[in-house]
Amino acid sequence: MTEQGAQAALEASGLAYEMVRHGVVHSLEEAAAARAVDPSAIVKTIVVRRADDDYVFVLVPGDRTIAWPKLRALLDVSRLSMPDASTARDVTGYERGTITPFGATHPWPVIADGRIRGRTVSIGAGAPGVAATVDGDALIKALEATVADVTQ
Repeated sequence: MTEQGAQAALEASGLAYEMVRHGVVHSLEEAAAARAVDPSAIVKTIVVRRADDDYVFVLVPGDRTIAWPKLRALLDVSRLSMPDASTARDVTGYERGTITPFGATHPWPVIADGRIRGRTVSIGAGAPGVAATVDGDALIKALEATVADVTQ
């Protein structure tokens, strides 16, 4: 997939967004500065494998990480894993670092950490240095995400 695919999916979702383009960044802090947001407002999209050919997207605030026990409990599974880069590309259509639910090759379920609600956030838009600034509540609604406390 490409930035154009993600943007087309954003348009189709009806979600109001502002596209932000910036140069290559090498850290959360650099990305936050380039997007003029707090690091906690950056939303990382993590693809997680729960079984053979069964994945979920987990939306994680930039300053947090997945709390694996919480996520396993939510999904009622004993084991989860992160796919390697090649598999992640195959199941999403995006390279690591550019993964977004918007325009992905498969509409995997989305789980959003509750800290995304009630604020403006910045989510990757399918290419390096491209992000969409959106309302967190509207993002959750557009993606029909399950909201839960899944980070630490």
